[in-house]
Amino acid sequence: MPKLAASVTMMFNEWDLLDRFYHAARVGFLGVEIQSPYGEPKEDIADRVRRHDLTATLLNVSPGVGALPGREADYRRGITRALEYAAAVGCNQIHCLAGCTDDPRAEATFVSNLKWASEQARPLGVELLLEPLNTLDNPGYFLTGSEQARHIIEQVGTDNVFLQYDFYHMQIMEGHLAETVKANLDIIGHFQISGVPGRHEPDAMQEVNYPYLFDVIDDLGFDGWVGCEYRPGAGTIEGLKWAYSYGIRPV
Repeated sequence: MPKLAASVTMMFNEWDLLDRFYHAARVGFLGVEIQSPYGEPKEDIADRVRRHDLTATLLNVSPGVGALPGREADYRRGITRALEYAAAVGCNQIHCLAGCTDDPRAEATFVSNLKWASEQARPLGVELLLEPLNTLDNPGYFLTGSEQARHIIEQVGTDNVFLQYDFYHMQIMEGHLAETVKANLDIIGHFQISGVPGRHEPDAMQEVNYPYLFDVIDDLGFDGWVGCEYRPGAGTIEGLKWAYSYGIRPV
């Protein structure tokens, strides 16, 4: 059974950010992704995580400029701030966004930036994640495929940089989801799910067979988190029926 984490950036938007932790815990989520925590003090985010007995599974680095030549100082400031929030809330994974660029120096810039970030993250026990995004929703984004991510991870050459595999983005860009996961499990640190098309609930009314994919990752022995990073089609609570069999249920 997948360990589901709610994205409190995309879900529970009926409430202010600091109130979303309560509502996520109330329906049975044990983990939360907090892609955009920086509008609130880290102490307040940490308080909500602890108060509701949640695990903070993921933060995003902002700004997302990891592959942009000339933005190295901005990238380092973003990493430093993300690590401060991660330490405060007890999160051990941060997503390092590459950004949008077609500069031929982008790959070398991203590798160099990740090497620096890896050394900053290691003493805190934090892993860095790279997520390929689809070019329909994110035109011009630098990192768009699992093979490209593996190539970058191998160039960085450290033991705390992993692939964040989002089934939504990879269905649009690559397909062959189960086989790609099997081929890359050694570098996958985190999964994310949402419905295709539309990025709504990962239910039966879309084209990805998530119950089958959950069985695949269970059979492979993956014991990390699966982030629910989707936009509820109507309301968050009303759209949770797909998750009832995984221990998520409104009370």
